[in-house]
Amino acid sequence: MRRMADGRDDRRGLLPTKPARVQAAETPGDGLAAPLVIGAVIVAALYFGREILIPIAIAVLLSFVMGPLVALLRKIRLGRIPSVGVAVLLLLAVVAGLGGLIGMQVADLSTGLPRYQRTIAQKAENLKAGPLGDLAGYLRSINHQIQQAGAPEPKPAEKPPEPKPASGKPAPPPAVQNPDKPVLVEVRDREPGPVELAEKVLAPVISPLATLGIVFVVLIFILVQREDLRDRMIRLVGSSDLHRTTVAMDDAALRLSRFFLVQLALNAGFGLVIGTGLWLIGVPNPILWGIFSALMRFVPYIGAFLSALLPLALAAAVDPGWNMVLATAALFLVLEPLVGQFIEPLVYGHSTGLSPFAVLVSALFWTWLWGPVGLLLSTPLTVCLVVLGRHVDKLEFLDVLFGDRPALTPVENFYQRMLADDPDEAQELAEAILAQCSLSSYYDEVALKGLQLAATDARRGVLTESQLDRIRVGIAQLIEDLADRDDAAPEKRETLAGRLLSGRQDEEAPCEAAPAVPDAPAPDELPEAWRREGAILCVAGRGPLDEAASMMLAQLLAKHGFGTRVVPFEAVTRSEIAALDIAGARMVCISYLEISGTPAHLRYLVQRVRRRAPEAQVLVGLWPADDAVLTDPGARASLGADHYAVSLREGVEACLEAVRDVPEAGAAQDRPAGDRPDQERPAQEQPAQEQTDQVQPAQERAAEPRPARAPAPAGA
Repeated sequence: MRRMADGRDDRRGLLPTKPARVQAAETPGDGLAAPLVIGAVIVAALYFGREILIPIAIAVLLSFVMGPLVALLRKIRLGRIPSVGVAVLLLLAVVAGLGGLIGMQVADLSTGLPRYQRTIAQKAENLKAGPLGDLAGYLRSINHQIQQAGAPEPKPAEKPPEPKPASGKPAPPPAVQNPDKPVLVEVRDREPGPVELAEKVLAPVISPLATLGIVFVVLIFILVQREDLRDRMIRLVGSSDLHRTTVAMDDAALRLSRFFLVQLALNAGFGLVIGTGLWLIGVPNPILWGIFSALMRFVPYIGAFLSALLPLALAAAVDPGWNMVLATAALFLVLEPLVGQFIEPLVYGHSTGLSPFAVLVSALFWTWLWGPVGLLLSTPLTVCLVVLGRHVDKLEFLDVLFGDRPALTPVENFYQRMLADDPDEAQELAEAILAQCSLSSYYDEVALKGLQLAATDARRGVLTESQLDRIRVGIAQLIEDLADRDDAAPEKRETLAGRLLSGRQDEEAPCEAAPAVPDAPAPDELPEAWRREGAILCVAGRGPLDEAASMMLAQLLAKHGFGTRVVPFEAVTRSEIAALDIAGARMVCISYLEISGTPAHLRYLVQRVRRRAPEAQVLVGLWPADDAVLTDPGARASLGADHYAVSLREGVEACLEAVRDVPEAGAAQDRPAGDRPDQERPAQEQPAQEQTDQVQPAQERAAEPRPARAPAPAGA
């Protein structure tokens, strides 16, 4: 053997060893490159094709505004083509009227500019003569002194020697040359011909008129072929459920129409109030500034305040004093917050469906692409993109990027906050959810499911021990912070918006508002034996986060008047369960977040608990409701528990049901043996026949299905 080994060693030394093969790094795939290239092409097309795409975009937005009017005209049997014609002619009349008003107002404003210049010059002179002028002069003198202190002292200039005459005679005085008289020259332009005059007049309006013509032509075709365009969009995005996609597209179009109509009406009303207020104040051309304010309010956040700059400057130029300026500023400062913070939420909710960051980025993006027109269209265009993202699966990323809905579900948010060791933000999230849900619903629908995600990751080995410790500490702190909250439905505070818009459908709440047991008895109505500390032992399973679930159950039971104590899994192991304090224990609740489909260790734990506390009832809480143990009757019966629960609510109901089953159990312990009724005497004092009829083996009790019981009436 040694010789064979030596031979192998010799051969290993004579033959060259094969080099270790290291696989080459894979070249980056086109998973990220393709979307970037497509995005760059789209942006380039939007930029270079803006002369055509801007009219098309305006026409698409106007189609959402004019769609309800066309539908109304078709309901009175006017026909498709006549309905579209009437709607477009009405829109054209409105645009022409507004254009005429704006032209007349601008012409009137230009005639008064010289007078306004004199008023501004007079105000500037008054400011110079007042305290501001003194302050400016004082600052100029200080600046002059600083400059003189830092400048070097000038050297005295030496006078050049006077030239001496060669002959000894004095030099003649220099001759004085008379300047030439200036010659007046008059330059006259050639009278323009008819063609040049027409070109000079029509050149500024040719481009807007061409754009307006394209808008109306595209708008007519969109309104006439609306259903055909919808069908083509459905075919383009594709869907396995044609009915669902059609309903979604119609609903998206209806919602966009309502949103744009409401926004147009609000902005028009804002401009009307601004124009009326400026007319009452005395600012010239109030109609112009009202229209300008209505248009600028399409610009998010700063549009209304930007529209106030020109009226303020004009008020300062017209009024020799400052009363008109202050009144104009007060009008904008009062009206804009009133419309933005009260009327808009009252009419169409607290937001446009866009996140604030998305509104800012979209304004910058569309302004960079299309200039001022893009700034006005930024919010409507982004709203269209978000609506498409919510109804078209392939465009869902648009809703994730620009929408105001949370990117993560409340369960995922809960787990992420705990994983990031941020209990303060987790508590803030919990308080926001508890404004709509009860405490037991929050624990069942959010906290327990978040713990299940963590337990699954722990079973897969992706969580380190330090991360598990942080999660356990964060959960304990959160449960402690929520200890003062009652398990009751939150109060619904009806607002003016809720009364006026009762039909508006809000987003679904993450959990239910009802408490665990709506008609549960008052805590002081429970028997004394159930209110003592340790009457219910909440035993944690062997999972790393089962103790957190036991703490939640113990807190909910305590809010209903039960005396509880949390028992860690280490206290019920084979070596430690003999030392477990079970004095006064009426019920044992075992919590498991994850049992991996094999209930053997859970069955052994139930057996140990029964041997240690034979008179206590056993409840097994298997919080993953889809676990195989709950769906398999044989596996469930093999556990040998008295009650089963898949939620904390069911756990609380099972404990209250146990109290109803033995209502006098607490008082019977304090009575003498001879004074107890027969059904409450010890087994050795009851007749043998009654013992046979009342006592059943634990296996038979576990195998029998428990009938559903109605909740306890109030005051039971």
